[in-house]
Amino acid sequence: MIPGNLQWKTFIIGCLFAGLTSESFAIDSVSLELGSGNRTQFVRAGAQWNWDSQWWKSNGTHVGGYWDLSLAEWHGNRFQNRQGAAQNITALGITPVFRLQKDTTLGFYGEAGIGLYYLSDLYNNNDRRLSTNIEFGTLLGAGYVFRNNLELGLKIQHFSNGGIKKPNDGVNFAIVRASYRF
Repeated sequence: MIPGNLQWKTFIIGCLFAGLTSESFAIDSVSLELGSGNRTQFVRAGAQWNWDSQWWKSNGTHVGGYWDLSLAEWHGNRFQNRQGAAQNITALGITPVFRLQKDTTLGFYGEAGIGLYYLSDLYNNNDRRLSTNIEFGTLLGAGYVFRNNLELGLKIQHFSNGGIKKPNDGVNFAIVRASYRF
């Protein structure tokens, strides 16, 4: 269930996505992710915009990248370390992601990124706490892009406020990702 003020944010983001029709702002791909860690599960939907740049071209590969804008719903089942107590958090994030890939952009890839996330509530689950609503999310991933533009990947992601305020226990997730490129 999305809180009332976040419904408006979701509506506004949806309108922005619908309005991005010029080629320079067109969405290049969409993704759906499922993650789990620290007795917390999440589902996340995202939209990606590819960068036009290619760095370190060598032997048919290069480093490229994309912007990832995502909206997630986290469900912790051990709120304040109480058995059966739940905590739901909505997370909105933007992440620049660097990807080592073939020049064709098909086949295997590896990627890494660090982004900024806004959490609707302070995370407090299974003896792990984050004391700020603004968090950094770092990720490492690998996957495969098929000829039909379907992409499947695995990644790990760590959320932390970078030591800005204590407590800052950090939260780690293992994630399965499916994406489709237009």
